[in-house]
Amino acid sequence: MPLRGVGHSGLVGDEAPYFDSLADLDMWFTQPRRKLTGVLPYQPRPRIEGQSNDRGKLLVCHDYKGGYTESPSGQCYTFNFWSLCDTFVYFSHHRVTIPPSGWTNAAHKQGVKILGTLILEHSESNSDGMKLILGNVPNLSIGSIAQAGSIPLSRHYASCLAEIAFQRGFDGYLLNFESSLPGGSEQARALAAWFVLLRAELHTKVGPHSDVVWYDSVTISGQLKYQNRLNHYNLPFFIASDAFFTNYFWSPHYPSIGASYFLNIDPILLSGSHVSDNSSPRVKTLGSVFVGVDVWGRHQYGGGGLNSYRAITHIDPQSLGLSVALFGPGWTWESEQDKPGWSWEQWWQFERQLWIGPSRPDEVVHVPEPPKWPYGPEQNEGPFKPIHAFFAHAPPPDPLKLSFYTCFSPGVGRAWFVNGANVLEANQVWTDIDKQCSIGNLVWPRPLLHWEGGELTEDLPLASTGFDMTDGWNGGNSLKLSVICGGSPSQDAFFRCVWIPVQSLTVTLQESYEVCVVYKTSTGEGCDLDLAVNVKSLSAEGSVSVEPAILTDLQHGWSQQTLNFTVTSPGLTSVAVGLIAGFIAEDPTFPCTFTIFLGQLAVYPSPLLPPVSFALPSVSWASFTPSSAISADSLGNLAGVLTWDTAISLPPMNQIPLEGRDPEDPRPAWILDNSQIALFPSFIHFNIYIAVGPDSTDVLDPSLAIFIGTTGLDGRGNRFYVEPQCLPEGLEGKKAARFYVQGVSNRGEVLPWDRCAHVDYKMCEPTAPQAR
Repeated sequence: MPLRGVGHSGLVGDEAPYFDSLADLDMWFTQPRRKLTGVLPYQPRPRIEGQSNDRGKLLVCHDYKGGYTESPSGQCYTFNFWSLCDTFVYFSHHRVTIPPSGWTNAAHKQGVKILGTLILEHSESNSDGMKLILGNVPNLSIGSIAQAGSIPLSRHYASCLAEIAFQRGFDGYLLNFESSLPGGSEQARALAAWFVLLRAELHTKVGPHSDVVWYDSVTISGQLKYQNRLNHYNLPFFIASDAFFTNYFWSPHYPSIGASYFLNIDPILLSGSHVSDNSSPRVKTLGSVFVGVDVWGRHQYGGGGLNSYRAITHIDPQSLGLSVALFGPGWTWESEQDKPGWSWEQWWQFERQLWIGPSRPDEVVHVPEPPKWPYGPEQNEGPFKPIHAFFAHAPPPDPLKLSFYTCFSPGVGRAWFVNGANVLEANQVWTDIDKQCSIGNLVWPRPLLHWEGGELTEDLPLASTGFDMTDGWNGGNSLKLSVICGGSPSQDAFFRCVWIPVQSLTVTLQESYEVCVVYKTSTGEGCDLDLAVNVKSLSAEGSVSVEPAILTDLQHGWSQQTLNFTVTSPGLTSVAVGLIAGFIAEDPTFPCTFTIFLGQLAVYPSPLLPPVSFALPSVSWASFTPSSAISADSLGNLAGVLTWDTAISLPPMNQIPLEGRDPEDPRPAWILDNSQIALFPSFIHFNIYIAVGPDSTDVLDPSLAIFIGTTGLDGRGNRFYVEPQCLPEGLEGKKAARFYVQGVSNRGEVLPWDRCAHVDYKMCEPTAPQAR
């Protein structure tokens, strides 16, 4: 993550990242625990008009080097194709895998469910497998229970697992039991019944959207015997869970016979049941069956890797309706990282090729010859297809419910910008999934330009996009859009205008939204550029009412445009936020070039106008608790925990006499915006700074403070661990330090210093720190 210095711990904090046994889970609950405040709640995506519910979905199962490998002080694997994905599983080989808060936030920003993993592997897990059903019983004897017939069923671990999902803000579990059950069919039946308990607990504590997904492993006899499709031997587990994840060792005809089997199941069994008092039954469809595809190609038809499309072709999510469970997409990194000259940029191109395809539409992707398939005739799936060819892109949640914000970050960087200024020391790389945003689903990877203001017969300009990690507004980079327009002999070619869509959104009819875009531009010789933000319907019948944009000049060459829009056509909800670029060429017979750097895009409900009292967010106070290991004579080893709280401030009331009013006057003395998203705006992260003095902090200027890091590592929204690695050099002999906490709102506003907080720490005062 963006932290000053190197060598930071990736697992800072007091939250257990995972549990290696059920005993560890029980130990965790011996102390009272609180829900993480820095994790976004799940908001479902809006339904896309005209899109069939019969299409299969995509589940991505992340297994990268065993999990929990993200380093805040390096560039690591990230996943950036959330718009294709319905469910994301954070996978590891610990007993209970908890998704790190950054991954949960990245998923929830774009309306994707994220699941943890409960895994039982090999015979050493048999004890936990039985405890899961029986509860935290003392002196467990597996053999005696297995021979006793019917197995008692306890709610204990179902409740514990649901509670930890609630506390950490994720949405359920993948159940991966790859060990035969010593209790045979009796234990298998009890296990399926335990699924029902787990689902009921998750629905109550997490919400009705929660999911329990069963991996195709154990059969109804209790044996570990992969079926590689849905059939009689695993059907009861499917009925008791929300979805089914098949093993990977299937032949090309397996998806179709698995689908046929599903269609023969009694619909009453598929309609589910009420798993909690306040939920409706969830009906299972063909899309509830996720057919496994191992990107590593282990016993996988087609061989995995760039040949993964061969397997997905037979699953056929668009027509057949089965879903895909893609396992191990980190293959793109792990399989290439040891090759000479390998870099993050090379990985990014390879990753993009697997998911989106080549940079140029006419480029041919050469795939390896697939391994011979010994279990049937060879198939011809045709030339390479990227994964996105099989799935529809889904928009993020409606900004009315979850404000949309992006700084176009892939989750890695080499700098950190605050209002256009680079505050991180040079050549310092970082990874922070929490900072990951949409890259602009309509402008990346290939911009789709259209002539604006009339039909032109000449070719559209050529455009390309990429990351510029040397410049940004708020975050680690900007999105660089390069445009080349060829020369034209046309009489009216002096001025031409193109529409550049950037991001699709699904919004609510008749609601007013505000769009804020931060950008900067540069032009080639002999070319002038005029840029305007706009919002357009994605339907030919749609109508969007757009107010004129307000232009503001910002620091470091950046500009901001803000406008309000409302969708006015009944039934229409899909819009595109984009740019209208008008360019003037001194000599239109020569090519004209220009570049747009996109720094930030935010969409949120329009603030209500007076007389409504609008609220201003602020950081209300800060406190610092030092580590007991600090040296008594220097700040050089300063360590501890910063905490703070946030608040809102209402503007001063107008001088209206409150006494002597007519008691029958129906006009309220004041009007508040009653929507929670407007009244209590949230923060996407906080920037932390330090300033030091020889003996006193009284005259320190916040604008001269040194950036030491951001929040987002541990899921605690209002907490930051100060490590010695974060601190600047030259603190020896200094006695006084002041920490500044600067909030960044979910609308991209960096709070001015008068709405931020600071706290002083003096080495000469061993008592409690002073706080403002």
